Amino acid sequence: MQLEFNAQARELQGTGASRRLRRAGRVPGILYGGEAKPQSLDMDHNEIFQLLRKEAFYSSVLSINLGGKKEMCLLRDVQRHPYKQLILHVDFQRIDATHQIHQKVPLHFVNADIAPGVKLAGGMVQHVMTDLDVKCLPKDLPEFVEVDLKDLVGGKSIHVSELKLPKGVEAVLHKGEDPVVATILVRGGGSASAEAVEEAPVVVAPPAEKKNEKKSEKTDKR
Repeated sequence: MQLEFNAQARELQGTGASRRLRRAGRVPGILYGGEAKPQSLDMDHNEIFQLLRKEAFYSSVLSINLGGKKEMCLLRDVQRHPYKQLILHVDFQRIDATHQIHQKVPLHFVNADIAPGVKLAGGMVQHVMTDLDVKCLPKDLPEFVEVDLKDLVGGKSIHVSELKLPKGVEAVLHKGEDPVVATILVRGGGSASAEAVEEAPVVVAPPAEKKNEKKSEKTDKR
């Protein structure tokens, strides 16, 4: 389901105009990209604030209802007050349904509790990446990418090439790059080394060698 929000065209520009908007419970913003000119926006603060609490708002194709006309866009930037719960400015980019887009989508890690490296070796999952840059047509953009850890053993990692991406979705990587997404760290360098220490035979010196050592000590004293 596509997230939708409302906006009005903003005519007045400048810092003073933006301050007056915020005092009135509104948020200034901008919609840019495509063949149309950039459009300054005026949005309801409470509506935008609640939408920004949803993870999907950051990574999904959005529908902006601008004066009764709907357009597809992506959230590109949010400016927040340093300590107040106040949205200062929001940037959106227009997109075309027929052209591929680049977007970061969050990674959702599942089955960490049953991963052999956690359940059997007592390891800890380390999330090296929390989101993934992908390219696809707007209709194929996933809300998130799932990372299944059920087969991950201690000391091993999952790479981007091992992720199951939805149809039509491709990871954006540099040539020859295959970064680590997650790994399982086990104390002491892994369960195998710990088991090796526990199973190692205990060597006890033979009694005869100890007697010979005592005799030689007496001889030296004389």
